[in-house]
Amino acid sequence: MSGSYAPPVQRLVGELSKLPGIGSRSAQRLAFHILRASADDADALADAIREVKEKIGLCEVCFNLTDEPRCRICQDPRRDHGLICAVEEPSDVIPMERTHEYHGVYHVLGGALSPIDGVDPEDLKIAELLARVASTEQPVREVVLATNPTTTGEATALYIAEELRARAPEVTVTRLASGLPVGSDLEYADEVTLGKALAGRRAV
Repeated sequence: MSGSYAPPVQRLVGELSKLPGIGSRSAQRLAFHILRASADDADALADAIREVKEKIGLCEVCFNLTDEPRCRICQDPRRDHGLICAVEEPSDVIPMERTHEYHGVYHVLGGALSPIDGVDPEDLKIAELLARVASTEQPVREVVLATNPTTTGEATALYIAEELRARAPEVTVTRLASGLPVGSDLEYADEVTLGKALAGRRAV
């Protein structure tokens, strides 16, 4: 970055550029936006960052983000606790909730299996998921594997499915359907997406 900026500005731009999806130009725009903001707005942003780092941790049951021992979803008696949806990251819970179609609870794995990157089963919350399924406190009848439709996500789903079949054969294991998005044209679909849609076809 240009040395014409004062060191505090350079530092701010440098820190902002560490955020995902933020390049040097975007970091500069954000930095100047913060500089133009009122002192109250800048303090509110700094306080929000400080508070989230101090108060937010992982739910002791599902490992979603929470400011209490258990997250609000795990505490909600209206949720179906016999239905668990396993996702890779806490951010994956948000789109699932937006559908308003899912009324069970979650289990955040903390990533996906990737031996190349040194991510093995013991590095994820897989053992904790298996323990939840085996627990008699909240009988589980179905586990929905909602890992991403990537190589690592598929490998993770396959591994968990095999472990669940071996340890809890009475529990139904399902996988999110994948295929063509609504409103898309066949001519623009790639072979993998179209193949998934064909394999997952259903009667109408």
